[in-house]
Amino acid sequence: MINNVQERINELRDKINYHSKKYYVEDSPEISDFEYDMMYRELQDLEREHPEFDSPFSPTKRVGGAVLDKFEKVTHAVPMQSLQDVFNREELFAAIEKMSADVKDTVFAVEYKIDGLSVSLEYENGIFTRGSTRGDGVIGEDITENLKTVNAIPLVLNTPVPFIEVRGEVYMPKAVFTSLNEERERMGESLMANPRNAAAGSLRQLDSKVTASRKLSIFVFNIQQIKGVEEAPVSHIESLNYLKSLGFKVSPDCRTFTNAQDVFADILKRGESREELDFDIDGAVVKVDDFSLREELGELTNVPKWAVAYKYPPEEKTTVLRSITIQVGRTGVLTPNANFDTIRLAGTNVSRATLHNKDFISERDIRVGDTIIVRKAGEIIPEVLSVDKSKRPVDSIPYSFPRLCPSCNEPVFVSEEESAIRCTNSACPAQLHRSITHFASRDAMNIDGLGPAVIDTLIKNNLISSVADLYSLKAEDVEVLEGLGKKSAGNMITAIENSKKLCLSKLIFGLGINHIGEKLAFTLAKKYKTIDALMDADFDSLNSTEDFGEVCAKSTLDFFSHESTKEIIIRLKSAGVNTEFISTEVSSIFEGQTIVVTGTLNTMSRSEIEKCITDNGGKASGSVSKKTSFVVAGSDAGSKLTKAQSLGVKVISEEAFLQMLQ
Repeated sequence: MINNVQERINELRDKINYHSKKYYVEDSPEISDFEYDMMYRELQDLEREHPEFDSPFSPTKRVGGAVLDKFEKVTHAVPMQSLQDVFNREELFAAIEKMSADVKDTVFAVEYKIDGLSVSLEYENGIFTRGSTRGDGVIGEDITENLKTVNAIPLVLNTPVPFIEVRGEVYMPKAVFTSLNEERERMGESLMANPRNAAAGSLRQLDSKVTASRKLSIFVFNIQQIKGVEEAPVSHIESLNYLKSLGFKVSPDCRTFTNAQDVFADILKRGESREELDFDIDGAVVKVDDFSLREELGELTNVPKWAVAYKYPPEEKTTVLRSITIQVGRTGVLTPNANFDTIRLAGTNVSRATLHNKDFISERDIRVGDTIIVRKAGEIIPEVLSVDKSKRPVDSIPYSFPRLCPSCNEPVFVSEEESAIRCTNSACPAQLHRSITHFASRDAMNIDGLGPAVIDTLIKNNLISSVADLYSLKAEDVEVLEGLGKKSAGNMITAIENSKKLCLSKLIFGLGINHIGEKLAFTLAKKYKTIDALMDADFDSLNSTEDFGEVCAKSTLDFFSHESTKEIIIRLKSAGVNTEFISTEVSSIFEGQTIVVTGTLNTMSRSEIEKCITDNGGKASGSVSKKTSFVVAGSDAGSKLTKAQSLGVKVISEEAFLQMLQ
């Protein structure tokens, strides 16, 4: 029986790896998504039931799950250089002439300049061991766990090369980006500017599960270094074919030419068809194909002499602004949007663009009826650049922001510090989904099983209209809803019941007061002890709170001034939710001390040590000053350790800190 199970697991892994390559690397799927999903689910179930057959190379390991405190630094053995940019025909021809001055009929390779994030991938004996960002070209960051979630990156190569380091560009497919932004808009969240920023942000998530959910891909285009092979590739085209044979998804549609006219014609052709691609490009790269000639040409300080990047010019068009509408985001921020006559821009019809905030509008003096210039330079979201004031109607008037929230009709809060106008009404319908999602999150009330999809279902079925409604839910009302069952409904109700016992600090953080994060929520709970005392606090009392300031004080005061907020607090108390501070201090050995933690720790994570500090009466700080009591330094401690030493601040090891606790 065991042998049969192991054989089935190995069979499923082989099949899934094969079909993943067909789908993610070769773009030629052979089976339906449903068939793939069923195989994947079967493998997950078998691995869960038989952990003795666990493998770090199983395709199920790509889902993510590693949560890091930070990214470690990586020094690149081969610098990851940038490219010299050219912007027109004349500059391109001059660059090509320089590259081919000493060799007649120099062969040039032309390929897309993928608009993503450049990364390094290292393999030892064919196994993926480390992946890192480009950083400044010399020092990057170790993002191995996140890169493992990218399906197009092979965890094991087809040939066990002793050592190879390759360079590629991680990108977010346009279809994924569009879907992600549609979801963010539905949730009332701010939209991502473009696929490149979305990919970069996804790769730098400390939780690799978030990266996995973003469905990133990669094109590999260069061998940085290779060791232990008898014959290494000698040209760019040859290297792409070799990389493809190893299992990499390589730079697509690379072509070679021997004269500048053909190179330029190919670049223009690529530019004209870029809207048909499922990945963003911001230009084309022209490289000398022959590696030996590259070596002869050499390099400057930070760019090679054997390659240039041709950057496409931005496309701009004029249109008439017909109206400005306000969208209330999930954090209550009122975002103005421009609605204008439809224009064809970068291959798509565009009739709407964000105007960001009140400062953006006032600085450009944007008014309804104006003729505006709109740009979409290789980006998905259009941008209003400026106004052609010579065409302004004589009866135009400056735009004024609404004083009442368009969603709930409550007065809005104007924050000069962040150029934002915000609705702080906790019962605002536009913020409902966001406020409940935040309230139920792990760092707030920690209601397991109450994710965004479940919350959406509860709202659509009119079961909740505020966080207080969660405590009126009954298992029999929930278990009949789509996507839920008796067991999951029961678990959720149990989690809701358990959340009633949490400390006041969790409740304060869960309420989602603007500018009040987890640490400040704890500070407020510790100072005022009860929710009633906090609600009765005046500005001077709040402003004098440790680590507070006028912005935090105003925000807190404004939040509790709403009648709807007071009503929610009354209902939470009636439901039995704890509204008092529960001290977790086990001692006061660090009372009055400010402590900084830095470096790589062995026994505990940084956040765990900082919690020990606050639990024992101390203050965990992120910066070193003369007022710092001492620094807990692990290995590879950097600038904070140096500063502590220069200021004469006491430095202790992690072991010494643990001994102090004991």
